[in-house]
Amino acid sequence: MRSVEPMQGYRPSERRRRSMLRRKEMPLWQELPLLLVVAFCLAVLIRTFLVQAFYIPSGSMEKTLLVKDRVLVNKVVYDLRDPVRGEIVVFRGTDNWAPEVTEPVSNSFAAKLGRTVGDLVGVSRPGERDFIKRVIGLPGDKVACCDDKGRITVNGVGIDESYIADGYNSDLSQPPNPSQCTSRRFAEVTIPDGEMFVMGDHRAVSQDARCQGPVPIKNVIGRAFVIVWPSSRFTSLSVPDVWKTYAADHPTAAAEGRVPVRRDNPATDALVLPFLLSAGVSARSGLLFVTRRRRLRS
Repeated sequence: MRSVEPMQGYRPSERRRRSMLRRKEMPLWQELPLLLVVAFCLAVLIRTFLVQAFYIPSGSMEKTLLVKDRVLVNKVVYDLRDPVRGEIVVFRGTDNWAPEVTEPVSNSFAAKLGRTVGDLVGVSRPGERDFIKRVIGLPGDKVACCDDKGRITVNGVGIDESYIADGYNSDLSQPPNPSQCTSRRFAEVTIPDGEMFVMGDHRAVSQDARCQGPVPIKNVIGRAFVIVWPSSRFTSLSVPDVWKTYAADHPTAAAEGRVPVRRDNPATDALVLPFLLSAGVSARSGLLFVTRRRRLRS
């Protein structure tokens, strides 16, 4: 019986590589739609779990955010921690919150299709219950206006809000109105557990927690962290120094013994994020392979 000795220098990987090269290459007209589908699926996954672009429909955050600005919103940051005073957040309003998007919407097929696709990839206009405001008070805080300098107070401390430009503050002379935020003055509010007090930077027009009440922290969609469009206004949306100083001097009022607020099912993100990373690497590898093959053809 003859014995068979292994071939010298044989490497299975080389054999597989030669086999792949012998396969019939996919034509461009088939390859391009496949890449577009992969890119679309990645955009939907990123929009759903990581980052989403939001369109600013009103002037309630001027001059920090202008109408038609687009901001990127981090949707996972609050799975790791709670909101911080001074941050700009996107959230779903409660039934008490009146919609800010009042522009007429076309109901044509093309318009509906465009809105559907835009919503999937995260570049559409916000829904009528989506709002963007600045966090002013956290659970346990006592928020009121005004002190002798016309400033809002948090736990009795006046806040110098330099981001509110002249003419963008509400009127001190008007009496408080529980249904309209036309007055700068409002009675002291103690923020309930699990909720936050938010206000727009343009206090003269913003309809916010002054007259519509605090909102549940669980309703937060994410934190707005950068203006990406128009390109001339590209800038980060960091926490103003006045709030950093306040946080250092005055820790969260109800921090002791309070259960951190998280999404209903944070485990979902733990399962999806590795998949997103894997999909991103796979897509990148595929694009590199296509580019390399095109170069070899030329």
